[in-house]
Formats: sequence, structure tokens, C-alpha cells
Amino acid sequence: MGYANFLYMKGELSLVAIIVILFIYDIFGSKKSLQYYQPTACILLLIHTLINLLPGSETVAFGGMYHATPMGSIVKTILSIGTLLVFMQANSWLKSEQIIIRRGEFYLITLSTLLGMYFMISAGHFLMFFIGIEMASIPMATLIAYDKYRNTSAEAAAKYILSAVFASGLSLYGISLIYGTTGSLYFEEIPAGLNGSPMQIMAFVFFFVGLGFKLSLVPFHQWTPDVYEGAPTSVTAYLSVISKGAAAFVLMTILCKVFAPLVTEWRAILYGIIIVSITLANLFAIRQQNIKRFFAYSSISQAGYIMLGVISGSALGMTSLVYYVLVYMLSNLAAFGVIAAVERQSGKIMIDDYNGLYGTNPRLSVVMMLALFSLAGIPPFAGFFSKFFIFAAAAEQGYYVLVFIALLNTIISLYYYLRIVKAMFINKTETPIEHFQTDAYTRISLIACSAGILLLGIISAVYEHLNDFSFGM
Repeated sequence: MGYANFLYMKGELSLVAIIVILFIYDIFGSKKSLQYYQPTACILLLIHTLINLLPGSETVAFGGMYHATPMGSIVKTILSIGTLLVFMQANSWLKSEQIIIRRGEFYLITLSTLLGMYFMISAGHFLMFFIGIEMASIPMATLIAYDKYRNTSAEAAAKYILSAVFASGLSLYGISLIYGTTGSLYFEEIPAGLNGSPMQIMAFVFFFVGLGFKLSLVPFHQWTPDVYEGAPTSVTAYLSVISKGAAAFVLMTILCKVFAPLVTEWRAILYGIIIVSITLANLFAIRQQNIKRFFAYSSISQAGYIMLGVISGSALGMTSLVYYVLVYMLSNLAAFGVIAAVERQSGKIMIDDYNGLYGTNPRLSVVMMLALFSLAGIPPFAGFFSKFFIFAAAAEQGYYVLVFIALLNTIISLYYYLRIVKAMFINKTETPIEHFQTDAYTRISLIACSAGILLLGIISAVYEHLNDFSFGM
């Protein structure tokens, strides 16, 4: 093992290079030159994404601790695209008087969490995985508390970090039990030592808690509404899609590769969690008046749908999961882009505040409508196809009752998603949100998200490309 192993980590190395460049720029750049910090960060991340756009061959480095796969490279690219969209949407917020003096820190911390997710995705050893999940989680608390002049932001960060520490402790305890019963932490060696003993099942349950927390699955979801509401909206957008997408892919990878001998046990656990997550989240979403808390419960429900691909454990499930994450990312970022723009302009975050929005801001209303239709799974938008494929993956493995329950919950979700559409296009109010112009970065990001929502379901080559690199048990 030599320094040549680092050459296999092309994505991680280029991301580290961006972090170093931006760090030096932030420290030594003059006040005048720092006005170009935002476009510099976006351009560097775009170059990084283009360099790593094409999935490479499967490689193993550092004695098996680092394991890069073509599908893992694709997921990294998806997360990078999502992070770039978040950077563009955060531009106006970062220019505010209270934030501008600390603007560079936002990009550095966000990219640090993205680097941690890269390590999670390419981990071939549980210690590498744990390092990655901590790199992704701890800086996230800083982002949530970034707006230090708002008490709700600090409160949200405290709730997040306390929940994250507890979940990480349980997960690490589970990993220690895995090592104690199998004698290894390498993903490729552990399956040979698994025999389904009560100790190993308990080890899996403890390990699962950590990723269940990241995914906001019930019953590990309690932190989600408060954190989504209290965090800055751009941070909420990042937390809702980028972190969730990485955790979902890593969970399926570990279940298929490491815990394959315990497939009966973990499928039984997932079966109940999927039903409870989708159903409870839908019921609580109906009651919400705050739009950020509303999307928190929507996010919990969407995590349940993503788990349909995980429980299938098949190549079709892996393809459907990655495709679902891509579509969900574009849909959610479109919605949060509108929410962030409205909040910055008016300070309003209640669903009733969106009454009559179409009359004053028709373009933003249309973008929000497209995002909500996609999240609800209404054809012909991309969200319909992502749900169809994820349902097909679960049905292929015989989970017909589970798919039926998910379909019923999809019908329930139509009510609360269309409730916002009704507020914007039908409801009238004497004090609508005034007409305003968004900045160029936000407009470009919303156009990109809208285009993805409209085209991803039509362009079948995207799904077929993902299917070429898929894997299952």
C-alpha cells in the first residue's frame, strides 16, 4: 500500500482541492476580491462535478477500506449537483447584512459535509464508514446554527447535535458488536461470520439507528420538524435531500453486501418501519401550518418510499432508489428555492401566507406547483415515474401488501400537496405577498430544477444509464 492509492480517490481529492482553494481565498482575499467568492465557489464545484461526471471502473484501495464503484460515483455526482443548486439558492441569504462577514465559512462547512458523504459512499470498512458519517453530521450542526442571531436556529442545532450524538453512539456500539461476533470490520469479510444469532441481530438494530436518524425514519424522526423549521432555509434544503440521498444509498449498499445473510431479519424490520414512516408522516403533514414543518413531514414520508427500493435488495431496487433520490432532490430543491425566496422577501413561512401568490408572483407559483406535483407523484412529471419504479422494485420481490399501503398513502399525500397549490392559485387574500424579483442565481437554479422535473420522466436514457451500473444481492 503506497501513495498511489490516493489516485483512486479522484472525487475526494478534487473536492479537497476545492476546500483548500476556497479556504485560502477566504483568508487572504481582499475585501474587494471577496465579492467574487460566490461565483468562484460555484464554478469550482461545477468543474469538480464535470471532472467526475463519468463513472469510472470499480477500484479498491487502502487494503479494502476504500471501495469505489460506478454507481457510487454516480451518486456522488448527483450529490454534487444538488450542493451546487443549494449554493446558488443561498446567494441572497448569504448577502444579508448579518451573514456576509461569515459567508466563506458556509461553503467550506458545506463542502466538508459533502466530503464526509463521499467517504460514506466509498467505505469498504466500518471505521471508514463511521469517519464519513461523523464528517457529514458534526459540521451539519454548525450549518443549522449558522444564523446566530435567531434563537430558533441555535435551538435547532442543539436538538440536532444531541440526537446525532446519541444515534452515533448506538450505531458505534452496534459496529463493536459486529466486530466482536465476526472478528472483522471489512464489508467483504463480515458476511462469512454472520449466523443470525441474537447478538448479531441486536448489533444490526443498533447500527441501523445511525442511518435511520440520517434518513428521518420513524421512530428516529423526532428531531426533523424542529430542525427544519429552525435552520436557515437553504440549510434545510441541503439537509433534506443531500444528506438523505447519501444515507439511503449507503444503507442499501451495506444491507446488500454486509448483512445479506440476515436478509430475512432486516427485511422484517424495514417492513414495519416503512409502513409507520409513510403513514404517520402523511397524517401529521395534514395538520401543519408552517410550510417548513410541512416539508419536514413530507421528507419523512419520502424516506419511507425510498426504503421500498432498499427492502427489495435487487438491482432494480438499487436503480429505482438512485433515480428516486435524483428526482426527489430536484423536486425538493425547487420547492425550497421558492420558500427561501418568499421568506427573504416577506419573512412569511405559513401556508396561508401563500394565498394568492399566483396573482403577484406567477412564475414562482408555477415552479412550486411543478415541485409539489412531482413530490405527489402526479403524471407526467418525473415524480410519477420515480414512484412507479420504486413500487415496481418492491412488487418484484412480492411485497404487494406493502406496495398497496404505499399507494393508499400516496393518495392521502395528494390532499396536503394540493392544499398548497390551492392556496397559491385559488385562495384569495387582501394582503398577498408583493411582487418581487429573485436574483439570477436563484432563477437559474429554479429553471434547472423545473427542467429536471419535466424531462427526467420523459428521457428514458437517464434511468437506463443508472440500470447499467446497478447491483443487488
